[in-house]
Amino acid sequence: MGFSEPTPIQLRAFPIVLAGKDLVGTAQTGTGKTAAFALPILTLLGHHGKFRCLVLEPTRELAAQVETAFRDYGRFTDLRATVVHGGVGYGKQREDLKRGVDVLIATPGRLLDHLEQGTMHFRDIKILVLDEVDRMLDMGFLPDVRRIVQQISNDRQTLLFSATLPPEIERLAASAAEQKFDLLMVLLERTNFDSALIFSRTKHGADRIAHKLKQGNHSVAVLHSNRTQRERIEALEGFKSGKYEVMVATDIAARGLDIAGVSHVINYDVPEHPEDYVHRIGRTGRAQNVGDAFTLMNGEELPALQAIERFIGQKIPRLKLENFPYIYTILFEPDSAAGGKRAIGGGRTHRGYSFGRRRR
Repeated sequence: MGFSEPTPIQLRAFPIVLAGKDLVGTAQTGTGKTAAFALPILTLLGHHGKFRCLVLEPTRELAAQVETAFRDYGRFTDLRATVVHGGVGYGKQREDLKRGVDVLIATPGRLLDHLEQGTMHFRDIKILVLDEVDRMLDMGFLPDVRRIVQQISNDRQTLLFSATLPPEIERLAASAAEQKFDLLMVLLERTNFDSALIFSRTKHGADRIAHKLKQGNHSVAVLHSNRTQRERIEALEGFKSGKYEVMVATDIAARGLDIAGVSHVINYDVPEHPEDYVHRIGRTGRAQNVGDAFTLMNGEELPALQAIERFIGQKIPRLKLENFPYIYTILFEPDSAAGGKRAIGGGRTHRGYSFGRRRR
């Protein structure tokens, strides 16, 4: 490529990226920023495999430029890079995704379209690059970016580049540190529970929550469709017998399973469908017993919570855990224009929990 000496951003970024660490870099266009992340990423990926690296760009022009750079840098490897953006048809993009890519460069809107159409998934992503984030902010893309980020494993490596770092972008960077789990741990510590059933929206999320709970000295079972039948039976029986005090599950455990004696249900993610909420919290408070259902939420999950409230015909009280160091607090007033706007704009930082008590 004719490079002889690294630019300042490259000199500083290469060792950090190669070490697998997260990075926030401020660099203007034209300073060699693309090579600063593309070259070490290609080194880390090594050979063709699963879709492991996602690069978000604000415009189709930038996305095309970055894809060209990845192709040029990786021309002597078997790694595959492709681009998805708006303004063109879906056909070739679907074909490229179906054929398999290692690196995907995308604009937020078209990426969400493909995700909703089921032509791709995020479960194998190990590296996330948010490029030109200040331009994404100016173009109003930050809510879409947050929607994308929250669906990618927190075990990823995150690289964020921006010419400036206004408060909104600092909060986006801070959201790479998952605060909702910290809230879950404190909630469990302060709750006198006999057995807790924790619902995750995804299978990967359930595994991640269970792993971290085990590190926190909780006895944990995991239940989702990727577990073998033997593993599911062992988890269910162990939870019923009291061998496990906590079970982390996807909605496979929300319907059709007779689990008596669950004192607490915790929705780690607000359910996407109101019916799922009803089935989830129905796992506690059975057989005339009293049970508590907690739902951990962030601002972007507020519309889903409001849909649940319309479905059940009542408002779920919003509470903030006392003396918990929230990264960013908001007013839980969904009917307030200011409160609603802050809630949606707050991103993946976590402010509190709502809860509903039910008696059967």
